Amino acid sequence: MTRLLRRLRRLIADALDRTRDLWPDIRRAYAWVHGAARILNNVAGLDAAAVARRLAGLVAAIGRHRAKAGTLAGAVDHFLKVTRSYRPGLFHGYAVADLPRTNNGLEQLFGSYRRHERRATGRKANGSAAVLRGPVRLLAGLATRLRRRDAGDLAGADRARWREVRASLERRRHARVLRARFRRDPAAYLSRLEQLLCQPALPA
Repeated sequence: MTRLLRRLRRLIADALDRTRDLWPDIRRAYAWVHGAARILNNVAGLDAAAVARRLAGLVAAIGRHRAKAGTLAGAVDHFLKVTRSYRPGLFHGYAVADLPRTNNGLEQLFGSYRRHERRATGRKANGSAAVLRGPVRLLAGLATRLRRRDAGDLAGADRARWREVRASLERRRHARVLRARFRRDPAAYLSRLEQLLCQPALPA
């Protein structure tokens, strides 16, 4: 056991020695990233405008000093690019009360739905029904988790809205059918379209 520990220490010391030149770049780049994380954690409870100003100042400073990151300058460029792309929707959580700052919960919700769907169907991949009828299947699955439903819940449904949803699902289904027909025989599908376009209009 002692011999094993000595060997591990030697391996770690050798690894640290070989990567010695990389550590200054790593320390600097990670200090910037952790600085951004501290601003976004907003322990001080600043409003959205103040958080946005602080992050903008840090991002501008990182952009000016990116060369100091040395071998990690490319990674810093990627960090700046991603930060700019997320910026438009990054501060809503500070401006709107009770709005989560991440969509982790939503991702977990969809993941849970996929797992239950796979267990119910026995398929490893998601079926086409999740795409075609997702807007209703997902909501129905979530609603039944909250509490048991009975006929009274269905009786109180808005029938006009129900018909709109049904029509929307039917349009999705029909579009998928047309895509399948095109994939099976593109020439015949295009020929049929041409016939429909060229047929004479019916007399008024």
